Amino acid sequence: MKIEKLHHLFLKFNGASTDTRSIARGALFFALKGENFNGNHFAIKALDSGASYCIIDEQQPQSNARFILVPNVLKTLQELANFHRKYLNIPIIAITGSNGKTTTKELINSVLGQQYKTHSTQGNYNNHIGVPLTLLQMDASVDIGIVEMGANHIGEIANLCQISAPNYGYITNFGKAHLEGFGSAAGVVKGKCELYDYLKCNKGLAFINGDDKKQVQQIGDYRKAHVFSKKNSFNIQVSMTSETPFISFESQGFTMESQLVGIYNFSNAAAAIAMGCFFEVSHENIKKGIESYTPNNNRSQIIRKGFNTIILDAYNANPSSMKVALDNFNSMRSEYKVVILGDMFELGIHSKSEHQAVIDEVNSLNFSSAYYVGSHFFELASDSSKANFFKTTESFRNQLQSLAFKGALILIKGSRGMALETLLDSI
Repeated sequence: MKIEKLHHLFLKFNGASTDTRSIARGALFFALKGENFNGNHFAIKALDSGASYCIIDEQQPQSNARFILVPNVLKTLQELANFHRKYLNIPIIAITGSNGKTTTKELINSVLGQQYKTHSTQGNYNNHIGVPLTLLQMDASVDIGIVEMGANHIGEIANLCQISAPNYGYITNFGKAHLEGFGSAAGVVKGKCELYDYLKCNKGLAFINGDDKKQVQQIGDYRKAHVFSKKNSFNIQVSMTSETPFISFESQGFTMESQLVGIYNFSNAAAAIAMGCFFEVSHENIKKGIESYTPNNNRSQIIRKGFNTIILDAYNANPSSMKVALDNFNSMRSEYKVVILGDMFELGIHSKSEHQAVIDEVNSLNFSSAYYVGSHFFELASDSSKANFFKTTESFRNQLQSLAFKGALILIKGSRGMALETLLDSI
């Protein structure tokens, strides 16, 4: 079946789904395959659950007029998403980077959403499956689409750009993330800059943090760049007026009080402010968008429990985000500071040295106490420090209540798989 005809069915019925457990009645079901699943085995169930048609790439035991056989279901999903994106013909903003891309995406959505009908990536739908589904969630009522792009190897951002065809793009930063897949810090830069490469080839516009030397260097002399900076010599000036406990901003003669903690969130919000100005959102609506955004999903959340204040940043962690989180925590005022740090994943051969670097950094900052959770950290425990190292989150949780913190400022940070947010009930 040609993509044009499949798109006609998509518009006629009710969207696209890849999961029979949450399929909307009338949706097209795409029978994707993975290492541990094969959607083709659930084609009949999808129809029984309300799907209008099933897109499959394996013959079924029984024929059905509502089966659509294609050479490759994933490729068909991506081609349909690209066709739909061109059909809508709306501005698409692509966001990638090592750290902060989800928070930045949500801030941009909050700012632009004050004046436009926007649709942005939901949850972690930022990969080769999630990006097509994000595009297919957009309809003719949407004015601007905001698409988050994640990657853990070279070529992935280039592929996502081909699918989503962004008109605008922003790279939050270049950090030490997914080193196992990218191979090195230089590989990270090359992989993320595939967004710049796409924009340059297609006359798109790049938003640039003028205070980030790597961004400025990588974009080079490309003229279609909109630069924001703390300095007034660029397109948009955004300055920080306060950093404790929450960040405050000033831009274009107006001030904003955010609910963001951590200096590392400054550039995330500054990008949203710059995009608001570029898309001619009123100053009042930019202010409302920044001030109304509340961090959630374990990202830089401030939680008060009893006499303790907790900074929960347990959604993700890599060497770069660990360093800025620790530096920011060190700058905060408190006589009693505790850090609880979980393993960082996907570092490959760099894992041991990067985890040791985190321990060395913590030792240099002289916090009241530090606890390390996870097998990577546990391997680095010395005889004199074993009391502060725990192989699993559960083993630490079992001892946490006996520690009886009182009046402490506590940083909890680790990779998503460590589930450090489960410690909250024991503090």
